[in-house]
Amino acid sequence: MAVDPLPPLAAGLVGSYAQPDWLIDKARLGERLPPRVRALELWRVPPEHQDEAFRDATLMAVNDQLRAGVDFVTDGEIRRESYSNRFATSLSGVDLERHGEAIDRTGKAVPVPRITGPIQRQRSMETDYVALLKAYTDKPVKVTLPGPFTMTQQAQDDYYGDEMALALAYAQAVNEEVKALFAAGADIVQLDEPYVQARPEAARRFAVAAINRALADVTGPTVLHVCFGYGRHVDNKPDGYAFLEELNDCAAAQLSLECAQPRLDPKVLAVVPDKIIQYGVIDLRDTTVETPEVVADRLRAALTVIPPERLIVAPDCGMKYLARDVAYGKLVSMVRGRDIVRQELGLG
Repeated sequence: MAVDPLPPLAAGLVGSYAQPDWLIDKARLGERLPPRVRALELWRVPPEHQDEAFRDATLMAVNDQLRAGVDFVTDGEIRRESYSNRFATSLSGVDLERHGEAIDRTGKAVPVPRITGPIQRQRSMETDYVALLKAYTDKPVKVTLPGPFTMTQQAQDDYYGDEMALALAYAQAVNEEVKALFAAGADIVQLDEPYVQARPEAARRFAVAAINRALADVTGPTVLHVCFGYGRHVDNKPDGYAFLEELNDCAAAQLSLECAQPRLDPKVLAVVPDKIIQYGVIDLRDTTVETPEVVADRLRAALTVIPPERLIVAPDCGMKYLARDVAYGKLVSMVRGRDIVRQELGLG
């Protein structure tokens, strides 16, 4: 099936979409920080029926995206308890019985993968759903993975004894999965690296090197996502990034950035002139649905700094903690607000 090219000011999800209540316990999910180890107790569907349930819920998420009018789709990360734990706990070298502990970006101690041996990719975790999505739509398909720097910060290292060595081991595993995703037909692959913002000093030492190793010899379009943490869990956010200019040197062609909730001044994006920007226009802490006019205003501000050919329209971050009706309403407003601006620019 031929894939539609992205139009000017293309719009789509960062990654996750609202998981249905019949699939996962949304109340319990929202009460805790994103799990770094597996949290199988959150699923409402018994294991013997989960494959069918995941498939059905994924196609519901894709259908919501298509009805809203997005230009590229994701699987909504429906099979994940968090953005990172599904992939991070699939690797060899991780003790799945005796967890470690690390400090979350909110300052709380949380259970994390404990590294007891060489980190190696054992199997693909995401390639199977590429075919599912591509059989359902001719829109470009984006798949997301946790980045190597962030996984390093979300682990207890009892083997390598050196953060950079651990990050590069994670990077090799990510690189293998990225290449497998493109070989399976994925059109865009994104690495989620929120911890470069949370831990900028460590990021300056080795984040870009690890990211570039994860994307080495990759030929397809790639994105790097950075945010201040899920709006569900983080309220007061800074109005600027502690680690941004350095990302102009990373191998990803695009940067996906949270901009709406922190009311980011788009002028700060001038420090990444070589990147296409996926610009966050949907505040995910606010559970009211923005009007298309609010979205259009946010885009107009971004366009004072970024030309339309370098701008992609997105929510701030993943939508997993929202109720489905709220997520869908925000997605519709995002696309309609984008359409207002496209018409003003004569882009169709």
